[in-house]
Amino acid sequence: MESRNPVLSRLGEAAQRELAGTAPQAGQAYPTGAGFGAAPPQVAPMSIDDVVVRTVGLLALVAVAGGVAWQTVPVGAGALPWLIGAAVAGLVLGLVISFARITNPLVIGLYALCEGVFLGVVSRLFEASYPGIVVQAAIGTFGTFFLMAALYRARFLRATPRFTKIVIGAVIGVCGLMLANLLLGFAGVNLGLRDGGPLAIGFSVVCIAVAALTFVLDFHQVEEAVRYGLPRKFAWSCAFGIVVGLVWLYLEFLRLISYFRD
Repeated sequence: MESRNPVLSRLGEAAQRELAGTAPQAGQAYPTGAGFGAAPPQVAPMSIDDVVVRTVGLLALVAVAGGVAWQTVPVGAGALPWLIGAAVAGLVLGLVISFARITNPLVIGLYALCEGVFLGVVSRLFEASYPGIVVQAAIGTFGTFFLMAALYRARFLRATPRFTKIVIGAVIGVCGLMLANLLLGFAGVNLGLRDGGPLAIGFSVVCIAVAALTFVLDFHQVEEAVRYGLPRKFAWSCAFGIVVGLVWLYLEFLRLISYFRD
């Protein structure tokens, strides 16, 4: 199965290896005569409900960890170690899960907890400066997600090969600009992508649009995984990919709203 999402890029390849291990090999026969040998293990296929349940579960972990961080981490300089630590841990775990194609729920759950702590601290800091911004960003995030789900269900948006290439290229381009802005910032060079000016507003709008379009790739990947009967454990990878998109979208909404509140 061809992948449509960078986060889930080799889901099909890994699943095919998994399924191949449970099928009889060429020239292999089952015992005959006195009785049959043990049947090969059956792999339960994943369903859309499996992805929904796991996505909700991961979001619950994010919410719980975020709530604890909100209540316990102080606003100010004391929040910096928590902010950096959770961000680095979440980034490392996210990369490992993505490139190692991990489907272990404990590892993916740990990622959700790290992201929850990070979002909890970030949200508390934004809320201290812009009261009400967290609720506004959350409404924008889930409103966008459900809008994209409705558009995909109605087939107004489809993950065609051309669409997929454009979205993946946009993700790479946006991430490249973010990295360049960060590195040049250490050298005292300001690209203006995050300073609240017109360019920053435009960049955040582009990021929100790109993040929203990645959900189309996620939905298509889930449909393909179900159609091909991939093992149920791969629902964790699909849920992980959706949560990554939601986290990115929420952070961009926080930034964009804060620019207008300034």
